[in-house]
Amino acid sequence: MANVVVVGAQWGDEGKGKIVDWLSERADVVVRFQGGHNAGHTLVIDENVYKLSLLPSGIVRPNKQSVIGNGVVVDPWALLDEIARLQGQGVRVDESNLSVAENCALILPLHRELDGIREEAAGEAKIGTTRRGIGPAYEDKVARRALRVGDLAHDDLIVERLDALLAHHNPLRVGLGAEPVDREALLAEIRAVAPKILPFACASWRVLDEAKKQGKRVLFEGAQGIMLDVDHGTYPFVTSSNTVSSQAAGGSGVGPGQVGYVLGITKAYTTRVGSGPFPTEQLNEVGQTLGQRGHEFGTVTGRARRCGYFDAVMVRQAMKIGGIHGIALTKLDVLDGFDELKVCVAYKLDGKTIDYFPSNARDQARVEAVYESLEGWSDSTRGARSWADLPATAIKYIRRIEELIETPVALLSTSPEREDTILVKDPFAG
Repeated sequence: MANVVVVGAQWGDEGKGKIVDWLSERADVVVRFQGGHNAGHTLVIDENVYKLSLLPSGIVRPNKQSVIGNGVVVDPWALLDEIARLQGQGVRVDESNLSVAENCALILPLHRELDGIREEAAGEAKIGTTRRGIGPAYEDKVARRALRVGDLAHDDLIVERLDALLAHHNPLRVGLGAEPVDREALLAEIRAVAPKILPFACASWRVLDEAKKQGKRVLFEGAQGIMLDVDHGTYPFVTSSNTVSSQAAGGSGVGPGQVGYVLGITKAYTTRVGSGPFPTEQLNEVGQTLGQRGHEFGTVTGRARRCGYFDAVMVRQAMKIGGIHGIALTKLDVLDGFDELKVCVAYKLDGKTIDYFPSNARDQARVEAVYESLEGWSDSTRGARSWADLPATAIKYIRRIEELIETPVALLSTSPEREDTILVKDPFAG
């Protein structure tokens, strides 16, 4: 049986939570391999709603091992809050079922503060970050001055790393009109949180190597979406990590051969949170209807998502970059009742037709969607659990999407309930 990687194939918020939960029930180990607590999944299990940000989705299932891999930046205070919230819902979370890679870089209060200071200073040019410190933490990781989970076991390392951070952050803060960091107060906070985080620390690569030896199924869980990838997305309106499937290996400590089947999650339409180009955005009744029906608000931020028609050009590009074998098409039921649906099949740029999303920010902002119109359907697809339950025109819509993105549908989701899923191909079967 293959290991499975789940990645978003749009700009995040594709409904990965339900799909990952559906798959995690069949996995033995669930690994989060990039990002921070700026992204989240909402899981609905037996009418219980769990909102996760850092914790892998497998944590809500008994007898599953959850691993936060080295590619994740961890806010220890946010992690402890999330653990406490789940424990309050009756979920067991302790060092027996949760491991945090000891080489994860930490998000400290100074990172959160710098994130907010920069966004305010940018004014109209702001990126639209969640202000949770993700970007500044990745910057410090790459600059080799980060404090990491394993460092918390050594007080001299804490002091050494903190002073290196302050040598960089304080002049930057002052230059942006903010006060310097209170060193002693921050040092006290770090020392207080260290013994609460260290019990979860592990060498994630060893945990996963042992799982491999035992023949266990591993589910690698990505956050955000491929078009938010720091290299391959709509730069600079992107996240600060690599969100593509290949990061599953580097972000958790396994070889690329262990990645296995790649499942891309995509909505039957398109949404985006925050700033940046969005060729198929509908600033009209269509966009409003999609947002209302789809309950399009961010799991972590609560921000309203921008909504528009399905962009086959963008998703096809994500398929290629992400090495995606099959897609899970979500929220088909949101399209019920539309007389006509449009799908973006190409872009116009300077009068020329192109079939790709440019990497240049100026060109990204100027492309215009070229649409193909498809017949909608009046019958409900909500709760459908087989192809026979779907209207013929809904099936035609799905088949046309498969053709345009050159990738087959493996799973089809017709409501937030996990049972309302049509299985076409089992990702764990390889």
